[in-house]
Amino acid sequence: MTVSWSAYRRARRRSRQAWALLLVLAVSAVAAGVWFFTAGQFAATEPAIGGPSEAPVFDPTWMKPVAPVHPVPSGPAVAALEALPVKGRAAKNNYEREAFGQAWLDVDRNGCDTRNDILRRDLASVDFTEESACRVAAGSFHEPYTGEMAHFRRGPESSKEVQIDHVVALADAWQKGAQQLTMQQRQSLANDPLNLIAADGPANQQKGAGDAATWLPKNKAFRCHYVARQISVKAAYGLWVTQAEKEAMKQVLGSCPGQPTIRPSH
Repeated sequence: MTVSWSAYRRARRRSRQAWALLLVLAVSAVAAGVWFFTAGQFAATEPAIGGPSEAPVFDPTWMKPVAPVHPVPSGPAVAALEALPVKGRAAKNNYEREAFGQAWLDVDRNGCDTRNDILRRDLASVDFTEESACRVAAGSFHEPYTGEMAHFRRGPESSKEVQIDHVVALADAWQKGAQQLTMQQRQSLANDPLNLIAADGPANQQKGAGDAATWLPKNKAFRCHYVARQISVKAAYGLWVTQAEKEAMKQVLGSCPGQPTIRPSH
C-alpha cells in the first residue's frame, strides 16, 4: 500500500499536536498538585468569614470592658477544657430570661446597647440611622455559622435575619452553674462581647439553647473558634460542661490542637 507524501505529513503533524496536548496536560497536572499541597488544601480549610475569628472581641476605641467572674485562661483551649468541672445538667424548669437582666443593656456604659455594639463590631460597611452614632441601620459580613455572605438592614421584619447569638446559650448557662452567680454577674455574662456573635437568624433559631453535643455551626471552618469561645466563656464565668459536651468539644479540637482560648484582646 502506497502512502502519499501529503498524507505522511498530515500524520506527523497530528502526532506532534497530540504530544503537545499531552505535555500541556502533564504540566497542568503538576501545577495543580503543587498548588494543592502548598496553598490549596489550606485555602479550603480557612474560615470563610471575616468577622469574629479575625476582628477583636473587644475594641477599646469605643467599647469598655465587661468584667467576668474569672479571667479567661491563656493557652490551648483543650487545656482550658480539661480544667472545667464535668457535671450533669441542673433543672431548667425555673429558668427565666429575666434572671440575666433586661435584654441588651448598656452594661459597659459606652452609650450604646449591647446589640448595637456587636453589630458594629462584626459587620463591615456599617451605616447608622440618621443622627445616631450608635443605632446600626445596615451592614454586610461573612456570616460565621453558615460561611455565607449576609446583609443586615434594620426594619420590623428584616432585623431578625441577623441576630446576636449567645455563644453559650443563657438557658444552657443556667443549667450549668449560672444559678449560683449574682444578678450582676449574670448580666455581665449576657452582655459580654466574648459571649456574643452576630449570626444568621435561622441558624441561631436552629441552635436554640443547644451545647456543643447537640449543635455545631454548619460552617466547619468556624467550629474550632466556636468551641474555643464556648470553653473561654465557661471558664470566665465558672460554668461546667456535661460529659457528652466535653467529648464533642474534644472531638472538634482534635482537628486543631493548637487552637487557643479566645480572650478579650483577640
